[in-house]
Parts: sequence; structure tokens; C-alpha cells
Amino acid sequence: MPGRAPLLRTALLAAALLTACGTTPESVAPAAAPTTAAKSPVATPSPKAAVSVGGPGTACALPVSFSLMEGWEPETVEKPDDPDFAALVEQGPATIVCEAKSEGTPDIGFVRVWTAPKGPVRGALKAFVEDDKSKELVLTDVKAGAVPAVEARYSAYSALEEAWRDGRSFAVATPKGTVVIVELGGLDAEEDAVVAAYELAKSTLKLT
Repeated sequence: MPGRAPLLRTALLAAALLTACGTTPESVAPAAAPTTAAKSPVATPSPKAAVSVGGPGTACALPVSFSLMEGWEPETVEKPDDPDFAALVEQGPATIVCEAKSEGTPDIGFVRVWTAPKGPVRGALKAFVEDDKSKELVLTDVKAGAVPAVEARYSAYSALEEAWRDGRSFAVATPKGTVVIVELGGLDAEEDAVVAAYELAKSTLKLT
């Protein structure tokens, strides 16, 4: 994909929304538990789940469902008829089908859902990440809710900011064979509150 495609994809996808509606790392050390002298450690507040997306009657009909944080608004993404615009809602083997935006929060973030044809989950996720300008990709076997998943952590280049940013996404296989990829994006994608929205989606994911 040409170098300008990531920026064009982001800008034109936003316009379309307005108008249309592999191996596991050899050693993965567990995160060290925070230490504190106090008897009762300070707990990070759990994100408040406000709405579910993906199930019957929700904003997006998906092969999976998950919870969104308060202030995040989901919207179905329809593939434009114009071939030039249609290509901008595709990345690697996947096509975007739903996007949740942090409309009611001070942060700019997105949780995007993509679907890819039947195939190996790890291969689909790797191809998805590598179709954008990225580096330092690490794939890890994880759980999304109770569902086996593969998570990608990498550095993604932001043409808008002209800087490398941390990127993350995860993928699961569905009973019908479709691979679902959930991606975190946005200018504030490294902020704790935005990462929490992604982690909530991952921890509450269910197959529909």
C-alpha cells in the first residue's frame, strides 16, 4: 500500500462514516505486581461498561459481542459503492464493519472491528498489521473473554503526527470461520482511559 494510504484511510473512513450512516513468543514474563507499603494497595477503578455491541438489537451486527465504556458510541461501517473509497475500509485481508468512538469523553479514540475470511487467526492478524506502516510486531496467545485469541503489539506510524505510536489489536476465530479483529486506534490511543476501553472489549468478548 502506498505510504500515504494510512492517512488517507483514516480521513476518508471518517468521511464515509458521516455520509454512510506465527508463534507465541518464547518467553512472556508476567507483569510484576505493584509493590506498596500500605496494607491495602490502591486499586485502579474498573472501567464502567455502558453498552454492549455485536449482539441482536445492538448498533452493529457482529460474529462477536463485547462491552463498551461509558461515552463510547458504536456505529456500523458500510462499504462504499465507489471502489476508490471501498479500498480505504480494507486492510490486509480484513474489512472494517463497526467502529466505536469516544464521543462522550475528552479523549480521541476508536475501537474498530474488522472481519477477515476463514483462515488461521495468527496469519490474518499478522497480515492485517503488516499492511499498515508498522514495525516491532509481537504476537501472543491470549484469551478474549473465554475465547482463545491472538494479540498483536507493535509500533504504528502516524502520518498525521509524523511519529511512531504503540499499537495493539487482537483476533479470534468464530464458529462460521470468519476471523474477527478488534483494533485500538485514535490520537489518544496510548492514554490509559482509551487503552481501558480496548481491554474492556477484550475481557468481555463473547461469540454470538
